[in-house]
Amino acid sequence: MQDKILATYVLMDLLFVVCGGLLLIFALVTKSELTQTPTIQNVATDLLLNVCPLTAAIANSVLVFFTFLVSVPAMVAPMTRGWLKFHGYLVVVCAIFTMLIGLTIWFDTLKTRQNLSDIWNVQPNTTQSLLQQRFNCCGYNNATSPPFFVPDSTCPNPLAAAANIGCVTPFVSFANTFLDTIFTGAFGIVGVDVALILTTAMLLKDRKEKERYRHIDEKQGTGSF
Repeated sequence: MQDKILATYVLMDLLFVVCGGLLLIFALVTKSELTQTPTIQNVATDLLLNVCPLTAAIANSVLVFFTFLVSVPAMVAPMTRGWLKFHGYLVVVCAIFTMLIGLTIWFDTLKTRQNLSDIWNVQPNTTQSLLQQRFNCCGYNNATSPPFFVPDSTCPNPLAAAANIGCVTPFVSFANTFLDTIFTGAFGIVGVDVALILTTAMLLKDRKEKERYRHIDEKQGTGSF
C-alpha cells in the first residue's frame, strides 16, 4: 500500500513541477513577444497579455521549482516526515499564489469594457488602426464619438466609418474569451496543487502509522517493522 501511495505522490509531484514549467515558459515567451512590433494577428492578444501579472507568474514558477526540490529528500528517505510536511506547506503557498493570479485575471474580466477603454485610449494611432483592422470596426464606441476612429484601409473616410460598428463589442468579446482561457488554466494548476496536497497528507499518514508500528515492534523486541 505504501508503494502505491508513494507512487501516486511522485506522479502528482512530477505533474506539479510540469505545471510550474509551463507557467514559466508561458510568462517568458509572452514577455519576449511583447517586445516585438505589433501586427494585426497579435495586437489584441499582446495588449491583453501586457496587463496580466506575468512577473508574478514567473515568481510563482520559481517557487514551484524550489518546492519540488524540497520534495526530493521526502521521496528519497522512505520514512522521513519533516521534509514531507515542509513540502506540503510550500505546496499550499504555491496553490494560494496561483489562485490569486487566477482571481486577479478573473476579476479583471468583470470590468472588461472599462479596462479596454483605458487601454484603447493610451494606444498610439498605429495600434488603434491595427485593432480596427483586426476586428473590422471603426473607433472604440463608434466612429462619431470620442475616441474617434483612425483613418486606415478599414475606415478610409467618415462615411465608411459611420457605416461600420465600433470596436468595443468585438474587442470585449475577444478579451473575455481569451482571459477566460488564461484564468481557467490557472485554476486548473490549483487543482493539481490540491491533488498533491491530498496525496502528501495520505503519505504522511501512512508513514506515521509505519513509525508507530516500528516503535511497538521495538518495545516488543522484535526489531523494526
